[in-house]
Amino acid sequence: MLKTIRPFLSKYKWPSILSPIAITCEVLLEIQIPFMMAKIVDIGVANRDLPYIINTGWIMIALACGSLICGILSGIFAAKGAVGFGNEVRVGVFNKIQDFSFSNIDHFSTPSLITRLTTDITNIQNSYMMIIRVLVRAPVMLISAAIMAATINGDLVKVFLVSIPVLAIFLGIVMSQSYPRFTKMLKRTDELNADVQENLTGIRVVKAFNRQKFEIKKFHTANTNLTDALIKAQNLIISIMPAMMIVMYGTILAVLWYGGNMIIGGTLLTGELISFLTYCTQILTSLMMIAQVFMMIVISSSSLKRVCEVLDEPVEITNADADPKLVVADGTVAYDDVYFKYDLKGDADVLDDIDLKIASGETIGIIGGTGSAKSTLVQLIPRLYQATEGTVCVGGHPVQDYTLEHLRDSVSMVLQQNVLFSGSIADNLRWGDANATDAQLMDACEQASIADYIEELPDGLHTQLGQSGVNLSGGQKQRLCIARALLKKPKIIILDDSTSAVDMATDKKIRESFKTHLKDMTTIIVAQRIATIEDADKVLVLDNGRINAFASPAELAESNPIYQDILNSQKKGV
Repeated sequence: MLKTIRPFLSKYKWPSILSPIAITCEVLLEIQIPFMMAKIVDIGVANRDLPYIINTGWIMIALACGSLICGILSGIFAAKGAVGFGNEVRVGVFNKIQDFSFSNIDHFSTPSLITRLTTDITNIQNSYMMIIRVLVRAPVMLISAAIMAATINGDLVKVFLVSIPVLAIFLGIVMSQSYPRFTKMLKRTDELNADVQENLTGIRVVKAFNRQKFEIKKFHTANTNLTDALIKAQNLIISIMPAMMIVMYGTILAVLWYGGNMIIGGTLLTGELISFLTYCTQILTSLMMIAQVFMMIVISSSSLKRVCEVLDEPVEITNADADPKLVVADGTVAYDDVYFKYDLKGDADVLDDIDLKIASGETIGIIGGTGSAKSTLVQLIPRLYQATEGTVCVGGHPVQDYTLEHLRDSVSMVLQQNVLFSGSIADNLRWGDANATDAQLMDACEQASIADYIEELPDGLHTQLGQSGVNLSGGQKQRLCIARALLKKPKIIILDDSTSAVDMATDKKIRESFKTHLKDMTTIIVAQRIATIEDADKVLVLDNGRINAFASPAELAESNPIYQDILNSQKKGV
């Protein structure tokens, strides 16, 4: 895990180095102050030497100011190093997710990725700040205070030979029990985030079906599970402080007892005992800080593991075999003995022995029953998924020969789930072409039969859309997504059931527009309605991931049982 995370430290290595240096200087200056206080008591006060007291006092003030300055610098460097490190990790994880294929994304749930990008990285960032600051300060303070205490009286230092092993044993037990509890807590956080995200995304459905009580109960269950897991984890952390305070005060009492007897016996001065008690407190405080840092490390180690799982996830689809200069020449598509399965360890193929050739400029319809792998078939063309066996070719070359940028710029796809983003209509459309003019935007909207609606809006193309386009109907969102895809001017356009929410008249209008404007563009239409693909050059009939037929709509209507069943079922009552 450390090997995975180390590269993100390079940009902020100097603040990470300077913070421990500054904190070490702070401790070395601070550690002198109790010793100077002992001198004031045992020499200045005992001898009533006012000049000595004043001069020593000025030295103490200088030491305190120097320590304060070093402490401030250490805090600044630590904050810059830790926050910068957290920023780099967050950017790295987000960039890695952008490189994921659909298969990679399937390995992680969306709520889990959100938790890893937020809570987990925050835990790592806080832990790193404690490591470069507190975990340096505490050992340096411990060693320096122990040396100064031994300088004052070596016999009293023996008290720590009992207290330190007791604390070490207790800390070891707590740490061994904490890791699995905090791992479970983070999983419960994922579950809660999943419930919240699902509820907020589908809040309209919840209200439409009056399921608020059910959702509240589900949220309560997830929240209770998280609370219980958090309490179990925190109970261990809470138990550390009382145990350490018992050891700390027990040690101080022992020092007072033995030190008092030494003063009575004349082997220890009063100022030395005061100074020794201060060092004693510093030693025990340092041990407490070390314990807290180690507990934070235990907590963040669970988070670090989860973040590294994302960073170490091998990206399944890359440009490793691509020719950067190769561009898609035309819209021909060919499947050569293609097989595909989502789980490489699974037995069943989702797509089985696909052999198919589509000429450039053809309009192809794809139809079949639910679960026949229609969407999976077309998602292999822009390499959203990778064929398990066989070759998918575009423009006469295997898709692996193109860079993902060149391939996906030439293959425009409108997915089943219509996704629009916050911003204006124009902002969303320019995902297809960032430099498109308003006239070009309206031309694409005209082809997608959405221009009339936009012209009626007070702000036209600059109308602001709500999150995910909530202020649009399903059909309007579909048509905007089609317009966005057309703006790329691709060689191939794939419409994955992208007119299911529009009425028949609008569907026909869109198809007629495609005939006029997309003559040279290969058009692949995945559809549930026969009417949507009745004008296609050919229709592919899929049955359980296998090609059942590939012919013109007229030929299929005469000879193919699956096509006939769908056609007859949709014509009933018409």
